[in-house]
Amino acid sequence: QVHLVESGGGSVQAGGSLRLSCAASGYKQSSYLLGWFRQAPGKGREGVAAIDNDDSTSYADSVKGRFVISQDNGKNTLYLQMNNLKVEDSAMYYCAADLYTPPGAINTAIKALSLNRFGHRGQGTQVTVSS
Repeated sequence: QVHLVESGGGSVQAGGSLRLSCAASGYKQSSYLLGWFRQAPGKGREGVAAIDNDDSTSYADSVKGRFVISQDNGKNTLYLQMNNLKVEDSAMYYCAADLYTPPGAINTAIKALSLNRFGHRGQGTQVTVSS
């Protein structure tokens, strides 16, 4: 059973940085994707970043060059390093996992996150960026 628990959210001023963590379990029995999506009040879900079991990554255009996704396989932890944060980055951030993914799935992962096509998600952690 896949279990995902996010941490690391908080409040920060624009231009600042935060690192989100996601403690993950139960996902390594197959090829997989791990990712982050976000949702702000009154807005739709937005896929942010994804990584696969080969450490290939993909990013939403809105965060490219500012956010970095990584995983520590020894600690079974997913990270999202967020730099140069903007007010519009404020949202609830969720960790997500999808299993038995086909080759090349990383190329469509951002869209899949946005469309709620990952099979598992955590409870979320709030990020608030003030001007």
